[in-house]
Amino acid sequence: MPLMTTKPMFDLAYGGGFAVGAFNVNNMEITQGIIDACAAAKAPLILQISKGAREYANMRFLKAIIDDAVADHPELPIAIHLDHGDKFELTQQCVADGFTSEMIDGSHHPYEENVALSKKVADAAHAAGVTVEAELGQLGFQVLEVAVERPEDEAVFVERDGHAVLHVVADVERAASS
Repeated sequence: MPLMTTKPMFDLAYGGGFAVGAFNVNNMEITQGIIDACAAAKAPLILQISKGAREYANMRFLKAIIDDAVADHPELPIAIHLDHGDKFELTQQCVADGFTSEMIDGSHHPYEENVALSKKVADAAHAAGVTVEAELGQLGFQVLEVAVERPEDEAVFVERDGHAVLHVVADVERAASS
């Protein structure tokens, strides 16, 4: 199955009563682990390239890793998503490179400028069949980091200041010494 947009993927999820995982891709090992787990579960997935990943690695390399994963698992519904793209030119490059979904994050701009940028991106992306998510505001909560004793207990639910968040922190030194 070739890469798909998130629209039919979300339609499947809503109809089937399940969630679709979106996973940041930073390197080959992470991508292989994600793909292997989703293949075992026969689960659709979104592989996304975040701002941090774009600072860490060349986007062409990350896209090539994703393309190989798609080729190895043609049975899986997979979308490739630009996460927190902040410039129109970046979103256009991703459309040209075959991304099927993208997020424009203009939340650092004044509201009206952000809306105009988001519309410009959406118009161009939709013309190419690419779905778009826009970030029009900024989250205003803090994340409390919690270290855990054992790696198998690393998912920790935290509530702080009335905002519920799930935050995972691995205490590598303690886990390694157990």
